[in-house]
Amino acid sequence: MSATVAMILALAVGTYAFRLVGPALHGRVELPARVRELLTAGAVVLLTALLATGALTEAGHFAGWARPLGVLAGGVLAWRRAPFAVVVLGAAGTAAALRAAGVA
Repeated sequence: MSATVAMILALAVGTYAFRLVGPALHGRVELPARVRELLTAGAVVLLTALLATGALTEAGHFAGWARPLGVLAGGVLAWRRAPFAVVVLGAAGTAAALRAAGVA
């Protein structure tokens, strides 16, 4: 067995173990309120960072103004509780219209 196959199997077992831990410990472990607040804040920070890097960069450089403005339009539509399809089409349409107008 090669080292690559061994690593893939080890990662597969580890991933499966993590998936089993949740249901196995449900109801047995109680997290303090402060830890739950920190986990919620951490998730928001990570998602915001992912959104920022995905919206603002491409291949390590600034992606241009059309993409961030499209993401902003989608964010506004989502904030206004538009249906998911409307949010996606609004963001894509905004970016496409800006690119067609010559905004990089």
